[in-house]
Amino acid sequence: MNAEILPILTPPHAEPTAFRDAEAAVTRLEALFAQATQFLARHFSAAVTGGKPAQRIRAYYPEIRLTVTSFDKTDSRLSFGHVATPGTYATTVTRPDLFRNYLIQQIGLLMQHHKVEVMIGPSDTPIPVHFAVAGNPNVSVPQEGVMEFSLRDVFDVPDLATTNDDIVNGVRQFNADGSRPLAPFTAQRVDYSLARLTHYTATNPAHFQNHVLFTNYQFYVDEFEAYARRMLADPTSGYTAFVATGDAEIRNADDPLPVPAKMPQMPTYHLKRRGGQGITLVNIGVGPSNAKTATDHIAVLRPHAWLMVGHCAGLRNSQSLGDFVLAHAYLREDHVLDDDLPVWVPIPALAEIQIALEDAVESVTQLEGYELKRIMRTGTVATIDNRNWELRDHSGPVQRLSQSRAVALDMESATIAANGFRFRVPYGTLLCVSDKPLHGELKLPGMASDFYKTQVARHLQIGIRAMETLREMPIEKMHSRKLRSFEETAFL
Repeated sequence: MNAEILPILTPPHAEPTAFRDAEAAVTRLEALFAQATQFLARHFSAAVTGGKPAQRIRAYYPEIRLTVTSFDKTDSRLSFGHVATPGTYATTVTRPDLFRNYLIQQIGLLMQHHKVEVMIGPSDTPIPVHFAVAGNPNVSVPQEGVMEFSLRDVFDVPDLATTNDDIVNGVRQFNADGSRPLAPFTAQRVDYSLARLTHYTATNPAHFQNHVLFTNYQFYVDEFEAYARRMLADPTSGYTAFVATGDAEIRNADDPLPVPAKMPQMPTYHLKRRGGQGITLVNIGVGPSNAKTATDHIAVLRPHAWLMVGHCAGLRNSQSLGDFVLAHAYLREDHVLDDDLPVWVPIPALAEIQIALEDAVESVTQLEGYELKRIMRTGTVATIDNRNWELRDHSGPVQRLSQSRAVALDMESATIAANGFRFRVPYGTLLCVSDKPLHGELKLPGMASDFYKTQVARHLQIGIRAMETLREMPIEKMHSRKLRSFEETAFL
């Protein structure tokens, strides 16, 4: 039996409008998106209480579209904000309220560099109802099975066939209508990640800051909260609020923070600053799968940098527990990104990040030059997907580690760096040696020395100091051309 074909009800049609002012263009995007999502939310609520509608309910994402007709070169020093060849470029947009500053910046650069107008109007991509009502306090979402009809019979639902990373992976050069992608992510891909972020971190994506620290050790969370309280007590710090897992927010140093009854998979904390220029800390736990999951979704927020500040196994006998390792290369044996980023792709160290991290180590430890070598090594970090690699025959793994010149081993750093490379997000790694399994110093209770404990306390401070340095750097210097390929989207 053929499925019933319902007539389609949509919001009143809006003709595309030309803009030469970026702020006005984004305001129009906000109006179109609000109209579409309010339309879906209203009809969804009516369907929950009144039963299956007689029409199919559909609304569309807004889009940005522009056409460039000249081969005139733009400022070749910039890695974004321009297109390489004439043509029509387009992208769908979601949550323009959340991405307002980003969109104004990106659209403004295109207008400036190509002297073109942008067209703002509805796209032909439906908004899944799940994303339209997510987080809407005025919409009550019933449990699965309660409604008397299947949602997909009436509303559009997420389509995983079109929610993918084809653009950032470099395998899609044209949209279905023949235009070229303007941004690295489609609206539906962004919506998918915003929903996943809320689930995994138990905080609203709106709280995420432009500078993200990843860790695999709970101690850093405690240190981060203590630092946040010190900053909130200092009216000159520029920090305005601290948000903990569960969206608990404080603005004064002495305010209490409730502890959630149930912690999410990746507890996340945000030290906020105006314009999103603060610092977010994500405790991703252990393993490359978690590292990939976190970075897959945070990438859609287009952060300015992310750093790994976690624990590692030191591979050299000359290292001590508590020593630092500044990664300048990565041996990838994590395997979680092999299908998206082949292992033969080099993951280069980024000079701006490396310098910021080394300067931060010098500043916090008060060591510099040759003396800094006493507590820090620069070298290759190996990332594996087997936490108990020590229990296997050592001849294979140890030989590869030696041939790679690796100085440290963990389960997250190469994944985070590789996904930074893939998503064009500046990345770096500073690790702290917590054990030396090849030299009989396993991670066991009671082995931590006073030096190790002191270094761990310093470690987070170094990561924060590096981020604060990077924050002062012009965005065009941070997002260098090293992370861009032959065919790139104009949007960062």
